[in-house]
Amino acid sequence: MSRAPSAGPRRGSSTRRRVVTAGVAIVAATSLAACAQSQREAGGGGEGGTLTFGAAGAPDLFDPFYASDGETFRVTRQIMEGLVGFKPGSSDVQPELAESWEHSPDGKTWTFKLRQGVKFHDGTDFNGEAVCKNFQRMFNQTGAGQNNALSYYWIENFGGFADGKTPSLYQACDAPDAATAVVHLTRASSKFPDILGLPSFSMQSPTAMDQYQANNVQAQGDSFVYPEYAKAHPTGTGPFKFASYDESNGTIKLVRNEEYWGEKAKLNELIFRIIPDETVRKQELESGAIDGYDYPNAADLKALRDAGNNVQVRDPFNIMYLGITQKNNPTLQNLKVRQALAYAVDRETLVKSNLPEGATVATQFYPKTVDGYAEDIQQYSHDPAKARQLLAEAGVPNLTLNFYWPTEVTRPYMPDPQGIYNALAEDLREAGFTINPVSKPWNGGYIDDVDNAKADIFLLGWTGDYNTPDNFIGTFFGTPANRFYTAASPWGEELAAQLKAADGEPDEAKRNQMYQDINRKLMSEYLPAVPLSHSPPAIVTSPRVHGLQTSPLTAEEFASVSVSEK
Repeated sequence: MSRAPSAGPRRGSSTRRRVVTAGVAIVAATSLAACAQSQREAGGGGEGGTLTFGAAGAPDLFDPFYASDGETFRVTRQIMEGLVGFKPGSSDVQPELAESWEHSPDGKTWTFKLRQGVKFHDGTDFNGEAVCKNFQRMFNQTGAGQNNALSYYWIENFGGFADGKTPSLYQACDAPDAATAVVHLTRASSKFPDILGLPSFSMQSPTAMDQYQANNVQAQGDSFVYPEYAKAHPTGTGPFKFASYDESNGTIKLVRNEEYWGEKAKLNELIFRIIPDETVRKQELESGAIDGYDYPNAADLKALRDAGNNVQVRDPFNIMYLGITQKNNPTLQNLKVRQALAYAVDRETLVKSNLPEGATVATQFYPKTVDGYAEDIQQYSHDPAKARQLLAEAGVPNLTLNFYWPTEVTRPYMPDPQGIYNALAEDLREAGFTINPVSKPWNGGYIDDVDNAKADIFLLGWTGDYNTPDNFIGTFFGTPANRFYTAASPWGEELAAQLKAADGEPDEAKRNQMYQDINRKLMSEYLPAVPLSHSPPAIVTSPRVHGLQTSPLTAEEFASVSVSEK
């Protein structure tokens, strides 16, 4: 979702960026782009040194287009850049490789003026042709490349591919000159151009992608074999360059890009050490073996601060949910069974006992700070007797479910997967469910199985990528055949159509009302999953680390960071 998605948390502040709508009567130069100044003005070199950061999980690959997990994006974010980015410390869009943009009155044609003098790490020029080649590469995926487990962000945000089997938001790209790229859409969308700031849509070197066969991904059983590009040659325009991945020792090495177009990174080297166990990450920080790590245990925050470390707690902009897959177990197509799951879980106790201070119970699938949040929705209190009653009414009083939970990972919304699983499983058993636990490593089968709808129920969540409802519920339920497999219910296609209509509505007030209506139906008529909590993730660095700007998207960039002598 990030999925992990995520994929990092989004804002918890009260400030909302109002998405530029597409229904204006004149061709609008997007004010965000026109007046925003890049945070990376051309300038000086680095200050030297090496930062070693403890990563919570291993990336599967280094081609962000085929990725959907936060640990992959943590690395590729340092290497690659998008046409747009996000202001440091915020979820507001700002120019990155595009200096400005404007759109047509119908919101379907977007013209980007590109930054000049930028080169990819292999010396290839960044220009309009390179932009279009990136879009063509993404749009023209075939075979395994169209699998939802690979092209996840494309499918969830753009839809289909060039073969036309499924409609696509993307239509075409033109490069009238080196300094311009024109992207044509099939319809207006509230999420454009924000989605171009997602790591999956970063600009990558066309030369390197051709040389190392970036599209040559092959399915192998339930997993995939990635090409040389994705494993050893990711090539972007960012302040760091990929140097190596020592898979046996779990270390990823990046080096400063001396030819970077903007202010060069202060570090000589940036190393990510893969340390899945949070306790081990803490011990390694205490010993000086690493300089920081993400998602420290809430119980350790005071001790970490008392030891002189810098602990920064981000605002929560995420959701953890109990996922439900309707594909393989027909009983889960019954609303009463899904409601029984909702009544069975004790979310209040879960938040108090298993999540950090500041976490809150989720009543719907995104935080209050996102437009379209509905206050008047159906609530599900902890009521095991009600859950047992619903199971009896559904004719499955002793229902057995395969409950998937991940190992070898810590997520912003899910700091302790095993502890959270144990708590929920106990609740479900108390309500009459028989639970068959299935645990797999996050990048060792878990995400693939969940995305291929093999679980009955599963633990997952999402950290917002940008501040629109579509990024949450549109991503979750806009595709009926994804991990929730709402296609098995008669309302699955209807929900997807409602989400598409809301996303394409140019009138903000009307759009918000449409999303509120959808949120009410999600919790009363549909209930495709059970929202659990919003959690504020922390990040910790040693006293010798300076200049780390936290992101509400958990999208930290390390170019501004320096380290002092030990």
